[in-house]
Amino acid sequence: MKQNGCPNGHSNGFIANGNVHIASEREEAKNDWEKNYRESFEETPLLAAVITYISYGVLVIFGYFRDILRNYGLETIHSKEPKIEGFVPLYQSFENFYTRNLYIRIRDCWNRPICSVPGAEVDLCDRVSHDYNWNFEFTGKKLKVLNLGSYNYLGFAENKGPCAEAAKAATLKYGVGICSSRQELGNLKIHQELEHLTAEFLGTEAAITFGMGFATNSMNIPIIMGKCHIIGVSYIE
Repeated sequence: MKQNGCPNGHSNGFIANGNVHIASEREEAKNDWEKNYRESFEETPLLAAVITYISYGVLVIFGYFRDILRNYGLETIHSKEPKIEGFVPLYQSFENFYTRNLYIRIRDCWNRPICSVPGAEVDLCDRVSHDYNWNFEFTGKKLKVLNLGSYNYLGFAENKGPCAEAAKAATLKYGVGICSSRQELGNLKIHQELEHLTAEFLGTEAAITFGMGFATNSMNIPIIMGKCHIIGVSYIE
């Protein structure tokens, strides 16, 4: 027996003929979540927020003022996007204004190229600019700094240590690839051990592991789930 398009009379949150969303259970779950949830990050201090907004406002005002001076030829620093023959401008309207008057001023603080393994410490390539941060030249010097912005929080990119040694041992034992899907010839004992360990850790009967989160969402979940199912998602990395 089907009701509202779902077997056994279960509803997927909509009434078939009215398109009226039934959100009582969802709202109740949301309220419980908000009651039990504790934000682990500090709120931005009001003074810091006000100073930040004022700083942006001052930069915007001075940016428009400098554009006026540029139009009359009074601005000596022509910080604008270089024109390349045969290419259209990369920025338009306010994005162009923001780039040349705000972002370019601090561009050297971001997108810093590194010349080492992204471990706990990284080596930054020192660079200089002669056209107000539109282009940079490397000086050949390096600066060792703490790495606070890498995705390598598990240490997999290290060229020494337990992760590197484990990867080396696994490569020598299993090879660099299985050249087949797990359904055919690519199911190894190490995969089963990982899934048993994951299930034990989560306290579930079984678990399935995938090598990439996007593949899990885009190719596997749509195969086994329907419109009457509810998916609970949690990430363990």
